[in-house]
Amino acid sequence: MQHHQLDSSMPADSFPTDPAGLSEASPPQLLELAEGDTLHLHVAPVAKRLGDTTVRMLGYNGSIPGPTLMVAQGTEVVVHVENHGDLDTTVHWHGLRLENRYDGVPHETQAPIPVGGEFSYRIQFPDPGLYWYHPHIREDYTQELGLYGNILVVPRDPDYWPPADRDLILTLDDLLIEDGKIAPFSPTETTYAAMGRFGNRLLVAGNPDLHLSFRAGEVVRLWLTNTANTRVFNVTLPGTRMKLVGGDSGGVEHEEFVEQVVLAPSERVVVDVLVESPGELALEHQTPDRTYRLAAITVTEGAPSAAATRFGQLRSAPELEGERARLDRWLAAAPDRILALVAQMDDPAAMPEAAGPVTYACPMHSDVTSQEPGRCPKCGMKLLATQAPTVTTYACPMHPEVVSDQPGHCPKCGMKLLATGSARTATADHDHADIYHSDMEHTGMGHSSDHAEMDHNSMDDSGRDHAGMDHGGAEGIEWEDDMVEVNRQTTDATMHWRFLDRTSGADSPAIDWRFTVGDRVKIRLINEMASDHPMHHPFHLHGAGRFLVLARDGVTEPNLVWKDTVLVRTGQTVDILFDVTNPGLWMAHCHIAEHMQSGMMFSFSVARR
Repeated sequence: MQHHQLDSSMPADSFPTDPAGLSEASPPQLLELAEGDTLHLHVAPVAKRLGDTTVRMLGYNGSIPGPTLMVAQGTEVVVHVENHGDLDTTVHWHGLRLENRYDGVPHETQAPIPVGGEFSYRIQFPDPGLYWYHPHIREDYTQELGLYGNILVVPRDPDYWPPADRDLILTLDDLLIEDGKIAPFSPTETTYAAMGRFGNRLLVAGNPDLHLSFRAGEVVRLWLTNTANTRVFNVTLPGTRMKLVGGDSGGVEHEEFVEQVVLAPSERVVVDVLVESPGELALEHQTPDRTYRLAAITVTEGAPSAAATRFGQLRSAPELEGERARLDRWLAAAPDRILALVAQMDDPAAMPEAAGPVTYACPMHSDVTSQEPGRCPKCGMKLLATQAPTVTTYACPMHPEVVSDQPGHCPKCGMKLLATGSARTATADHDHADIYHSDMEHTGMGHSSDHAEMDHNSMDDSGRDHAGMDHGGAEGIEWEDDMVEVNRQTTDATMHWRFLDRTSGADSPAIDWRFTVGDRVKIRLINEMASDHPMHHPFHLHGAGRFLVLARDGVTEPNLVWKDTVLVRTGQTVDILFDVTNPGLWMAHCHIAEHMQSGMMFSFSVARR
């Protein structure tokens, strides 16, 4: 399912990183497509400017993000894709209920598009709302490097959305930059498999330093999509009134005023914002420990618009009110499927048996240690070996600079290397307060976008110091990578993310769910704490249908919206009602890219009725 082929001219141990000679990435175009139109989409490398650094990335049609597609509900278009990227590709049309053969899953719905190859997709848009497109081969690499773009489906009903004066379509992303380049990826394995690859540079609509202009008295609609590999965003706009109007696949059951909205990877949220006075504002991502600026906003003088005079109205969606009226029997029913989310983690510092004394510690809580393997009592994570046995060092008597940890011979003179002493091997014990990425742009309110070191224990002069959180973060979310070095060492060979079907006992690859068009299926998602690495997971179902969240930890969902992705927090149980509408072979997976690459995926079939 995830096989890929590299460009034969590329070294086997790396992807290209040199931006020399590449065209500079442009901002995305807004392309309005009518019934029967054909869009040509080209995948190719681009040079992307990030402050004082230029890096090599990948773009659709030369832009990051790719073109934003605007289409009317109910239309059908053709998208012809040409691949001039680094490896085989497909395009997945995220959230769209479309014909199965165009879903973009390699080896299931289509053959991968080779470098130099092409493929045509025929795409339908049955539902209004905000969707997006991205590759489905090595998402951890290709999506991270810029291959994503939005789709805005305009509803047939002109009164579907409340009135607004302006639309802003914003992707939320991050990049990990090291030594002036995007941190390296292996062509043969996925790294950062434990927690996913957190970036240290935020990109909003592809821009590392976005500046926006609002007018006092206007209503601005923000269409937000989280395209990051693993980071969860908590978006707020202090100094404004913000109204939640939509989610993954259209409008919410009832509009409501909110202070912030949380988006897991691949989720979408639609909010209307009213600014009543001129001044300087900041769109922010707030975590329990930090505040990051996503965009600087200048608000100019203005008078209230017609949309502003109706901003206080909170409308309801009749379709979803009808679903609410039929919800009780589903809430009371036993689940049709129970899916557990678990991890098995190989210890990267594990010692051979009888090698000597070993101490075990929690990567998240370095004060938790044990002489025996086990789990952290604070967070439930597997304890990892932190102290190695004494090892012998070997050196050449003639050339003391030649040393080795293994017996052998000197490459300079051929003399046998002799044992010279002992040393402790490197340990896996790190103080996560010290290893946090040091070059994240500090984006607190009132700060410039210049690089500043991020001390995990303080917030400079922003006045927003917060106490550290336990593993799982506030309310079961990992807001940051708190075990960077351990995370960096984990790969898809040592970190095994799994779905376990608790109704049949099947593991991820062998799960064999079979549905029929017209079915409604209650699925229970249990993020089990009895796991080597408990953390949150955004669970995504491909275009076989859409679902409603019924309840979280037994509490009925207060505001319904049609979804294709749901965030299941650490230790949480989420019940969803899956409305099955499209036949074919479809995927389900975690939308943390590294987790999917490490096994957290399976396919299910839908038969025609």
